[in-house]
Amino acid sequence: MYFLRLVDLKPSVEAAALEAWEGTEIGGESVERADRVLEVRQGELCWIVGTIYMDMPLKPNILEDITKDQSIAAPPPRDKYVTPGADQTMLEDESGRLRLVGKALEKERLVTGVVVGVMGTETKDGDFDVVDVIVPELPPQENKLEMGKNGGGRRKVALVSGLNFKGNAMENFETELLAEYLLGEMGGVEDQESASKITRLIIAGNSLAPAVALPPVKGEEKHKKYGYDSTSYNANPALALDNLLTTLLPSLPVTILPGPTDPANVSLPQLPLHPAIFRNAKHYAASSLYTTTNPCLVDIDGLKFLGTAGQNLDDVYKYVEGEDRLGMCERLLRWRCMAPTAPDTLWSFPFEGKDLYVMKECPHVFFIGNQEKFESRLVEAGPQKQLCRIVLIPKFSETNEVVLLDLDTLECESMKFGVENGAG
Repeated sequence: MYFLRLVDLKPSVEAAALEAWEGTEIGGESVERADRVLEVRQGELCWIVGTIYMDMPLKPNILEDITKDQSIAAPPPRDKYVTPGADQTMLEDESGRLRLVGKALEKERLVTGVVVGVMGTETKDGDFDVVDVIVPELPPQENKLEMGKNGGGRRKVALVSGLNFKGNAMENFETELLAEYLLGEMGGVEDQESASKITRLIIAGNSLAPAVALPPVKGEEKHKKYGYDSTSYNANPALALDNLLTTLLPSLPVTILPGPTDPANVSLPQLPLHPAIFRNAKHYAASSLYTTTNPCLVDIDGLKFLGTAGQNLDDVYKYVEGEDRLGMCERLLRWRCMAPTAPDTLWSFPFEGKDLYVMKECPHVFFIGNQEKFESRLVEAGPQKQLCRIVLIPKFSETNEVVLLDLDTLECESMKFGVENGAG
């Protein structure tokens, strides 16, 4: 899959590298192009395009686990794979692999699977001392948005993630407030007028909490048949989600993505949630309920929304130092790849013929669900000055926040639901 990605993105990186480095001289020596890793020569200034591979001691390695003689318990998941001083950055193509060194790499914060161009020279130790790095940058964009041409506030999209329904009786207060607001039944005249302009709700994954089996009733324990006991199944979370959707769908179209805790396949891309989960809401599948994959590409009034439930950004976060998730999300755009670390440390289906994670077109909105807090940034880059609004959607179950995005101006804000000081 990494080879398919390299084949797909290499022409774009080479074009950017030629524009930036053609005719460049350093110390009286001209920069030459090396077509393959094996063509790099010691002491010669050159540039080359390849795929990044991060060799990190703390990164899980399935091949090492398979080759071990004894069976051991899986290690606990790590917040970061980073080990300062021990991690190595490699550049590889179909011919070989080269270790990269140099201070120019520090600001790039590269991860496995990114296709880049690097300029530098091979040292006597066989390493490639990097002077500069080129990334693909934002892909071309159709229907470029002209900011402010039609004014703002006429059409909005609401984005929420991490509802995490557990089926408890006391957990639905904030979601009921959310439903009332979206339907224009809560707040003052200004709130109702704002809600009336919402044309779509996007639920970006983790609508249901992780499955927990019901404890057996004392004295009624049953033997599991085929390792499964149907009496331990708790349908309340799915029913709570179905009730919310059934309330909203007659008035508001809803697009829903699966997430890591939802009943869907684990590997990316996740398939749409099965209609059987929605007892009553499934009847709106032909009109206002849109179940889609994760990642997904949605067209709303001519604007392209590209988004995930958060697994891709959570995995990239483990590769780099720091907590700047918004900056990491922007780099995904500039790398033209939604999930660069798949399939190395992010489970993914093997693709044949093409890499579905490569961005062919620049979206107008790039959203990531199930993040710790709401963050947003308007990115303008590329030869066309492409505009893309990046949105990190917080977990509603922890923050009680929903994000509102203006389709005309791409302005973004969050709204929080709850009770202040214990008073209604």
